Order: sequence, then C-alpha cells, then structure tokens
Amino acid sequence: MRLNKNIKIFLNYFLGPVIFIWLSWSIYQQIKQQPNLEQSWQQIKQSFSGPLIINLFIVVLLMLANWSLEALKWKLSVREVQHVSFLKSLKAIFSGVSFSVTTPNRMGEYAGRILYMEEGNRLRVVSLTILGSLSQLIITLSFGLAGLLILKNRIIGAGLIEWTRWFDLILIGVAIALVVLTVFYFRLRWLAFWLDRVPALSKYSYLISELEKVNATLLWQLLSLSAVRYLIFGMQYYLLFRFFAVDINWWQAFWPASVTFLVLAIIPTIALVELGLRGEISIKMIGLFSPNSLGIGFATTTIWFVNLVVPALIGSLLILSVKIFRSKNESS
Repeated sequence: MRLNKNIKIFLNYFLGPVIFIWLSWSIYQQIKQQPNLEQSWQQIKQSFSGPLIINLFIVVLLMLANWSLEALKWKLSVREVQHVSFLKSLKAIFSGVSFSVTTPNRMGEYAGRILYMEEGNRLRVVSLTILGSLSQLIITLSFGLAGLLILKNRIIGAGLIEWTRWFDLILIGVAIALVVLTVFYFRLRWLAFWLDRVPALSKYSYLISELEKVNATLLWQLLSLSAVRYLIFGMQYYLLFRFFAVDINWWQAFWPASVTFLVLAIIPTIALVELGLRGEISIKMIGLFSPNSLGIGFATTTIWFVNLVVPALIGSLLILSVKIFRSKNESS
C-alpha cells in the first residue's frame, strides 16, 4: 500500500506536470512553425466579434446535453438498486468529474458518484457504473476503428506511422478488443458466473451480483445513449474548428476526432495532463486536412475546458453539500 501511495504521488505531482510541460512545448513548436500564423491569429480574433460566436454558446449547451445523457445512463443503470432522481444523478455525475481529474483515465469518477447512494448500496452500484463506462468505450472503439480504416492511407501517407505493419497491428488489436468487450458486455451473466466460481474472487461476488440482473433492454439503452454522446463530442469539435478558422468540413472533423478519442481511451492519462496529449494528437490528425495548428490548438483547449474543467468546478462545489454518512430517509 505504501508503494501504491508513493506511485500515486509521483504520477500526480511529478510525472504528470512534466509530461504536460513536454507536450505543451511540442504543441507550441508546431504552432510556431505554422505558415501564415499571423493571418490565422487575426481570423481567430475576428471570430469573437462575428456571427460564429454563437458556436461557443452551442458548444456549452451541448456540454450540458452531454452530461445530462450521462446522468440518464447512470440513473437507468442503478434504478434496480436505488431510485435516483435525474437531478440527483446529474449532481453525482458532476461530482464524479471533480474526483476524476487527477486519476488515470478518470477512474476516480466512480468515487464521486457513489457518494450520492445510500451507504448499503454504494459498493453494489460500482459494477453498474463501470457498465455505463464500458458501453461508452465500445462506442469509442467502434468509431475509432472506423476512423482508422477511413484515414489509413492519409495517416500512412503523412508519415504518422512509418511502418505499415504497425498500423495493421493496431487495427487488429483494436478490433480484437472491441469484439472481446462486446461479447462480455452482452454476456454479463457469464462473467458473473465464472468469477463466482473462482475461489479467490468468490468472496467479492456481491460486488458484481447486480450484473446478473441486467437485461438486454438496458444494455441497448446504454449503448444508444453512449452513441448520442459520441455524436455530441463530434459536433462540439466541428463547431469549434469552424469558430477558430480551421477550414474543414464535418467529415474531415469527425473522423480524425474519432481517432483522437480512440488514442485517449487506450493510453492511460490523467485529465489534467490530457490537454497536452489531446492537443498533440489533434494537431497531427486534423493536420491531415488543415495546416491551421493555432486554430486546432485553441479548439482542443476549449473542448477540454468546457467538457472537463467547468463540470469539475461545478462538481467540487456540489461535493461540499454531500453527506458521506446519511440515513435512508435523506437519500431521496
């Protein structure tokens, strides 16, 4: 346990900031080398006083829609364990985001959400919460795989992957992961059954017992809501690319973004460091269609701020009113 604590301190307070600085410097160098940099900067400034300013407001509204859909997913997932109102579910989602910003791949969000459950139900809903994340991951892998296939020639032609065989291995790896996760997703009872047969794990079977009660209707509902959330992410990217004078169409924005989402889902990152990695990947992927690295960088930063920082700030305020230990009468 001591080792784990030291590793966590190292990742949060040393390695994370170092990686962030390195990636930020790399992005700065790419922007600095952009042709017509001054012209791009002028176009961006003009956007704040032009009709495209409405894009920013739409992006914020889409952020609220995005997290509202996630709240609906969680509400549906845990309803057999405990009834949770939509407003309370939304509060749990925002609180989870605030917990997630310093944990790898935002794993801390589960801790923030379960605080809104009754004490006896908190551990029981962890597996159901992970189920919602799994549905989102399946959608991310699906679109990411499609994006890789669609952009294969451009990615290889631009030299982003020097050895073609590496690209093929990545495709195969993503495809295998997608198939395995999808099979487990629709055969949760199998998973619960076999884990219960493992002596070392059987004593923890109560943590996954709720998975045995999940039906196909709920699984398809979660996947559908996850797909809509994914499309919202894509729309946000497109609107901000247009706002920051990145001259690309919807197709050229969506598929490179899908590859970016895929990489971010695969590589363990801390949310506060993710900005640098997200910017680095976005500049390379969107750069296949536009040389405006400055606009791409601004769009990526805005997406990160609106979708993560703002909800995390809201969640941190909500957590102040959460009672860690409360009676069932207070849990409605």
